[in-house]
Amino acid sequence: MQDSRNKIRTFVRENFLFGGDDELHDGDSFLEMGIVDSTGVLELVAFLEDQWGLTIDDSELVPENLDSVDNLVGFLERKLPATVC
Repeated sequence: MQDSRNKIRTFVRENFLFGGDDELHDGDSFLEMGIVDSTGVLELVAFLEDQWGLTIDDSELVPENLDSVDNLVGFLERKLPATVC
């Protein structure tokens, strides 16, 4: 799962923080920190679907799944078999 965490951090850093993440901690809320807006959520979903071959339902588009690195990693752990992560 560490590899997945690193991929997510890299994606967030490159696409939303423009290369810098000195102050981003894995538990920080993307929404509260102004890192991701509604369009950014769609970008995150597209990244997850492309990277891990997921299909994410509308009902799964909630902060508990998508609002931080920790939440995204937990979502992947629940959604995928352990061997894929």
